[in-house]
Amino acid sequence: MKNYRITVNGTAYDVAVEELGAGAVAATPAATPVAAAPVAAPAATPAPVAAPAASAGAGSIEVTAPMPGKILAVKASVGQAVKKGDVVLILEAMKMENEVVAPEDGTVASINVSVGAAVEAGDTLATLN
Repeated sequence: MKNYRITVNGTAYDVAVEELGAGAVAATPAATPVAAAPVAAPAATPAPVAAPAASAGAGSIEVTAPMPGKILAVKASVGQAVKKGDVVLILEAMKMENEVVAPEDGTVASINVSVGAAVEAGDTLATLN
């Protein structure tokens, strides 16, 4: 029997592993959580292209990122009228292109990202009036 400490998402688990002969199957108790030791966060990598600052006339309706990813294309421009469901940006996540659409009718007040920018879920990508 060997004991190991495994850390998953900052929570440490002590587990016991028993090596069995070929074809043998045994039930093992569930891992028990223990107090986690501090884990150093990985160093952040800079985005390939810095996002431009939001314009002073940012709108009240936010278009947010539904998931983490990278901006592949900006399909709307500031001042353009959009209808609910119109594509504003293309977001690449997990090797798939996802359309980020306007949540309601309005006019694009600001585009807060540029092509190549890395974004996290919930980041404001654009605003509408």
